[in-house]
Amino acid sequence: MAMTLDSPLSTTTIDVESLVSMAWRGSIRVPNFQRDFRWNWEDVRRLFDSIVRGYPVGSLLLWVRKAGAQKVRLGGLDIEAAEGDALWVVDGQQRITSLANALHPDGARDQRFALAYDLRAQEFVKIPKVEDPLVIPLPVLFDLQKIIRWFTDHGGVSDFLEQASSITRKLRQFEVPAYQVRQADPGVLQDIFDRMNNYGKRLSRAEIFSALTAEEGEEGQLTIDLVAEHIAADLNFGVIDGNTVLQGVLARRGPDVKRDIRDEFSSPGDEGKDAAYKAGEQAVRRAVEFLQNDAFVPHFSMLAYRYLLAPLARIFAHHPDPDPRNRRLLRRWYWRAAVAGPQQFKAGTGDAARMLCSRVRENDLTGSVQDLLKLVDQPDPVLPDLTSFATNQAATKIVLCSWWSMGPRNPDTWDPYEISDLATCLVDRPTARDAVRYLAPNMSVDKLRRPWAANRVLMPVLEVDADEVRMELTGQIDRGNPAWEAVLDSHALTNETLDLLDKGAYVTALEKRQELLRERLRHFLGTMCEWGFENTPPLSQLMLDDESDYDDS
Repeated sequence: MAMTLDSPLSTTTIDVESLVSMAWRGSIRVPNFQRDFRWNWEDVRRLFDSIVRGYPVGSLLLWVRKAGAQKVRLGGLDIEAAEGDALWVVDGQQRITSLANALHPDGARDQRFALAYDLRAQEFVKIPKVEDPLVIPLPVLFDLQKIIRWFTDHGGVSDFLEQASSITRKLRQFEVPAYQVRQADPGVLQDIFDRMNNYGKRLSRAEIFSALTAEEGEEGQLTIDLVAEHIAADLNFGVIDGNTVLQGVLARRGPDVKRDIRDEFSSPGDEGKDAAYKAGEQAVRRAVEFLQNDAFVPHFSMLAYRYLLAPLARIFAHHPDPDPRNRRLLRRWYWRAAVAGPQQFKAGTGDAARMLCSRVRENDLTGSVQDLLKLVDQPDPVLPDLTSFATNQAATKIVLCSWWSMGPRNPDTWDPYEISDLATCLVDRPTARDAVRYLAPNMSVDKLRRPWAANRVLMPVLEVDADEVRMELTGQIDRGNPAWEAVLDSHALTNETLDLLDKGAYVTALEKRQELLRERLRHFLGTMCEWGFENTPPLSQLMLDDESDYDDS
């Protein structure tokens, strides 16, 4: 039987004074299915800032049920809670814990909750180490008797009493909407918690950034989405996702691409959003042109890891026209980083992007490239696996780039495919799957070899099945024609392989082609990564030891 509530939800509002009083006496409990407290000091500060501004802070969902006597841990507070009715927090734990701790003398000893209000700056700040009469800790500011005593003990600041009293009233009287539910079955509450925290499509970081920086009358100005659309239309690279574009825009302005984006353009003298987007678009555009022209990455769906675009955008933002040697070293870095993957940084992709961007200095191209290369110096690189071909995996994207480097040709026209052919084939596609065809019929190959790279060909224009691809290739009567041989070679195919396919000897054909693909991949990555080569900077940057031995005077 489907789970349902025993009774309808009741709605109410609870002012902060009542809410924290209940928490302090143990009448608010946290059920065991709740996650741990995850907010940091800045999250707590923004909650209080929203309260004094009168902004909504979200509603609470509270479960009304009996609770036994026990010692309750709430943030930094240890509370001896008596037996009786209690409100169990289904949604709102972070907010309630923050309020209860920041407004209590014991809770505020925990640095996560150590807030004060600066009457001069009219903002919430950290509690100062040295007492300042105009910077009042929240446990004092929240208590009517303590705030009066504070101004009595600190002469000369009475002009600020009215302002402080106003903040006190706003804190105490702020009302938080709450739903209360009475329910016997805890499973129903767990189901509600799961749905509230895991269902639905969450906003991406780029969507949040766009919403926070939106302005009136900005029609016609650049946005994250427009930057992506411009690059897709102009360079046939496909549509870069919003988060990756945002990283590129942020990387140009500063190396920490994971920084707080809420006040990105608020500093005095900042260039502003429109200028940042325009310059960011140029930086990402140059990075994409480098990938396409120097690194054989024709399309976004073949970019091994998205986070690698951020440091490239930062490089090309501050060094738009690198010299040939540094361009080659930068290509070397990209491919070494692609083969190594983010695990080399022992962090997530966001932290990897931040680490890489931190190595890029605005006035030192050569030093930046050298520092990037130091991060990806692998003694024994492992080549991508050719036995598991999946276009959403980095290893397969690397393989596809190696195929693109061979200049794959259309078996109908014998002409090389263009990047525009890829772009047309992969419109609105997150991977390059639609540009790849099977070589052997699905039921003719065993499960072991079916996912091999040898069973795929990169033919973005042909929209045919495996039988038709095979017929297209084996039905040609121009064997020996150099132009046709070039078509075959561009797909790592030989006449011997085609003969085997034509005879139905699919396993032997795939095994022979798999070995040829492995050798070509090894050659491609050896050329791109140049393992074992010295990362010698441009000659113009070298300091010759003997220059100091000569005196030109």
